[in-house]
Amino acid sequence: MQPPCLGACGGSPAVLGASAHCQRPSTSTRATVRCAARGGRASSRGKENVWSVDNERAAEQKSRSQKNHRGRRRPAGRSRPPPPPGRRKENDAGSRVLVSGAMLVEVETVLQTQESVLRPSWDTFASSLSGVWKGVGAVFSPITAEMEPVGLGSKQEYLYDCYTLSLIEKSYDSGHGTEIRRKTNWVQLNPHGEAEKQSASDDEWNHGSSSGTVDLPAHEYFDLKKSDVLDEDVMIEEPGIVFFEDGSYSRGPLDIEIGEYDESKYFLSPTYQFEQSLVKGCHKRLRIVHTIEFSEGGANIQTVRVAVYEEKWASPANIHVEDMFSFCSNTPVDVSPFSQRKRTKPSELTGPWKVYEVSATPIFSEKVKEIEGGAAFVYLCMETMKKRSLPESSVFFGEEEMLDMQDVTILWLPGGVTAYVDVDKDSILCIGVSWYSEEGINLVMERDYGTDGKLREVRTKTEIKRRWNQPLPP
Repeated sequence: MQPPCLGACGGSPAVLGASAHCQRPSTSTRATVRCAARGGRASSRGKENVWSVDNERAAEQKSRSQKNHRGRRRPAGRSRPPPPPGRRKENDAGSRVLVSGAMLVEVETVLQTQESVLRPSWDTFASSLSGVWKGVGAVFSPITAEMEPVGLGSKQEYLYDCYTLSLIEKSYDSGHGTEIRRKTNWVQLNPHGEAEKQSASDDEWNHGSSSGTVDLPAHEYFDLKKSDVLDEDVMIEEPGIVFFEDGSYSRGPLDIEIGEYDESKYFLSPTYQFEQSLVKGCHKRLRIVHTIEFSEGGANIQTVRVAVYEEKWASPANIHVEDMFSFCSNTPVDVSPFSQRKRTKPSELTGPWKVYEVSATPIFSEKVKEIEGGAAFVYLCMETMKKRSLPESSVFFGEEEMLDMQDVTILWLPGGVTAYVDVDKDSILCIGVSWYSEEGINLVMERDYGTDGKLREVRTKTEIKRRWNQPLPP
């Protein structure tokens, strides 16, 4: 049986288009969100740069949070009985929280109200992406957050990790202007699965006598010059892409096809890919690709698959391809496979955070559409103090442990990565990703869609955790 691998859904997860249709996989590998609001209008949000308004919003959100509910619409899925109390391991030191409900976030203080910022230059953004990037990749279940196979080995065994080598070049096209061309080679490895899972299993049955870790060959062991091509992609300044000055970006459709459900066309389910990238220190980046299906006129939202890549810049792109492969083959990379990393615990993201946020809000009008070819974006920035609380439910998956799928919102992935697809109380669809590091810095990218299917806002955040030796704000 062909596994749910990186090349599933009619193509590579890294090959993105404005609308990529794919075959319907089994519902057992999907996470589903029901959205009752299909009609209505969601106009582009204009945010007032007024102190009183910001503080009123902060007070309202804090009051709402104290009532301990978010009013969000519940995801629809199979309702499963929770594990017996004796088998729950959420509080054990070695437990692995894989999925949870949404974390509660409240704004405590507005440090700086919203101010306009300049729109980043596309040429500068293209230059920041150019180069040779070496990295790792993996695929995770949108329901359980467990690692899924990326391919089959020579002995027909499942392989769970992959190494990647990407050549990203900036070029010019007379029709589109500056283009970003990407070609990625890859190799698949690791038939053992996730090391942390193996370690937990060994601890349970052998009382901690085995660490469960596996020595995998290094990135430099493989000749990626002769490896398969994972994807070839061209990125232009398309209507649905939002980019920022640090090289991070969010890419997806500007409009999602939603409307009245026609039962005679039940087999038509628009499927889109959403690629979001976060940048850490200019030379390291994280890319997550969500594949999401919108059926029943957009009322039924199903996450089909989640692919994650972490890459590190290795060399400039303006060298000969043969030299590039030779040079990079001998250049060590300190990016370990996802199977060998620990997952972030929800408790690590709780507490007060100082948040610097830059948002991009589209402006939809016929005049702008004629000039820009899509929507123009207004960039704003603000700074706040926020407090994040533990989710209402968090689940450790064991062999016989189940959970109520109604509570699944956040996937806690290895390497400090979290991914989430949620619908809030106002029926706003949010597709988000965060990347936490032990230095106490959490990078976030979120993409919102309104009830009319139009892109509502894209936000990038840099969150810095307040240490205990730092005084509380007055």
